[in-house]
Amino acid sequence: MQFHSKAISILFVLTTLAVAQQKPLARTSPKSAIGKPATNLPSEEVVNAFMQQMFGYDSSLSWKITSIKPSEAEGLAEVDVAIQGPQGAQGQKFYVSPDNRHAVVGQILPFGEHPFEAARKELEKRINGPSRGPATAPVTLVEFSDLQCPHCKEAQPTLDKLASEEKDVRIVFQNFPLPMHDWAMKAAEHADCIGRSSSDAFWKFVQSVYGVQSEITAANADEKFKALADSAGVNSAEIAACAAKPETTTRVERSMDLGKSLDVNSTPTIFINGRMLSAGGIPYDVLKKLVDFAAKEAK
Repeated sequence: MQFHSKAISILFVLTTLAVAQQKPLARTSPKSAIGKPATNLPSEEVVNAFMQQMFGYDSSLSWKITSIKPSEAEGLAEVDVAIQGPQGAQGQKFYVSPDNRHAVVGQILPFGEHPFEAARKELEKRINGPSRGPATAPVTLVEFSDLQCPHCKEAQPTLDKLASEEKDVRIVFQNFPLPMHDWAMKAAEHADCIGRSSSDAFWKFVQSVYGVQSEITAANADEKFKALADSAGVNSAEIAACAAKPETTTRVERSMDLGKSLDVNSTPTIFINGRMLSAGGIPYDVLKKLVDFAAKEAK
């Protein structure tokens, strides 16, 4: 989900920020087996203090640290936070310098002659969601979405149009329910079960959920999903029983783990043959050009 708060934009616009003037509390990650230098990780206390200094003036904003870990870029610590505000919720990532005195906001891009190949291969190996489009298509578009996310709802018509008009793309849906959404996980579990029952029913269910998204609450979710499953053409009682099974939760968690391993921290996020993009707000013509380009590169 994208977040447009003016307060958050302060963090997005700045490229370098002072984390703390005093020497921070920090912990150090162990050396790797191949002898890479250890990464000096900031503590949760320091990250929370930083966030308080940045956003404490606005009582409508809250945040939760989701991870602090070494980044793929050697020496930098990678910090993920979930930020909640009046306009919605958003995952945000920033990187902390080895001396714990500066933070860099932005995306660390893969680099090289084939920068997206590693992500493409990882997705090819681990995707487990329902798909539409030719199995032999030269382009695979993997969509990480949260059925409670308004921006996923906004992006879906663009992806639907692409699926209906573009013969060179296969679209795969991966559940990525965000922790700040109170019925998203339950929706993902129902969607997973429907997807394994019928691909056609799955896409009908997704469209139906988005259609009544604003009417669904944590309290009425079971009732709503039952009705939507029936209207999609599957047995709602069987789907509800399937959704309640631990192995279904495990499948959804595997989808989430796949996204996290590829640095997905907000929805909707898509990968076009491994190329990571935020699907929110991408015009259809731009998306089609990206797919056409990926198809030519793949041939």
